[in-house]
Amino acid sequence: MHVMYWEECGNRRGIPVVFLHGGPGAGSSPKHRRFFDPGAYRIIIYDQRGSGRSTPLGGLQDNTTPHLVTDLETLRIHLGVDCWLVFGGSWGSTLALAYAQAHPQRCLGLVLRGIFLCRRSEIDWFMRGMGSVFPEAWEEFVAHLPSSEREDLLGNYYRRLIDPDPAIHMPAARAWSHYEGACSTLLPDPETTAHFADDTVALGLARIEAHYFINDAFVSAEGLLAGAGRLASIPGVIVQGRYDMVCPIVSAHELHMAWPQAAFRVIPDAGHSAWEPGTLAALIEATDRFAQTQTFQT
Repeated sequence: MHVMYWEECGNRRGIPVVFLHGGPGAGSSPKHRRFFDPGAYRIIIYDQRGSGRSTPLGGLQDNTTPHLVTDLETLRIHLGVDCWLVFGGSWGSTLALAYAQAHPQRCLGLVLRGIFLCRRSEIDWFMRGMGSVFPEAWEEFVAHLPSSEREDLLGNYYRRLIDPDPAIHMPAARAWSHYEGACSTLLPDPETTAHFADDTVALGLARIEAHYFINDAFVSAEGLLAGAGRLASIPGVIVQGRYDMVCPIVSAHELHMAWPQAAFRVIPDAGHSAWEPGTLAALIEATDRFAQTQTFQT
């Protein structure tokens, strides 16, 4: 049975906003409250199934995108929220899009960063393509597997990550998480590296990420771009680092083409992380603007 952690802070009478963490599996932290003005927002943060402070950590049973969408609706109803602003980056952008397409009438707006659409090309890029930009990190990632298993990186990592023996799954989780962390910023960042080195982050992130990757993220064959027309009435902003190597800008560009009503902010000196200065500033500007005007357009 999954038990999900959630918390609220800020202004109980403010604009409800729900924060969706990345991964899938990365979990949330108190730091994520900083995207929102606590005087303007009723801030709702929670850890998705198997992630962070939810239990069981790394739990895969009944852990699919439709389950996560249902969890969001259950939480909204439980909290007595009629409509909310949905904020998500990386995998959080995926879940936000899936939720908004299923429940557009419940979304005041969308703030999305580091767009990931769960297409096979994006998953293949993560497993192999990033090595063309971060060869040292990729070689360390691959080196965790014996040479006989390197043709199928995802399948053989997944086999280790779901093994019940910590002596098998934890080294694989650490190698996976270190790889992702090393590729997440434009410039090396010790704080980001330390975050991804945490064992709770590593296990939730690596195991659940591999589970979603191997199952094409449990997204319909038509994909999230095909449903972008359902977003036409929802105010939105897409914030994307120009040099995002984890979720390359092409996905954000294609989403904007399918959803032209959204504002599109390309950060010229940023990679994937939300904490790079230009990205962080753009996200805070977006939430401040929405609190003041209920829109993201200039």
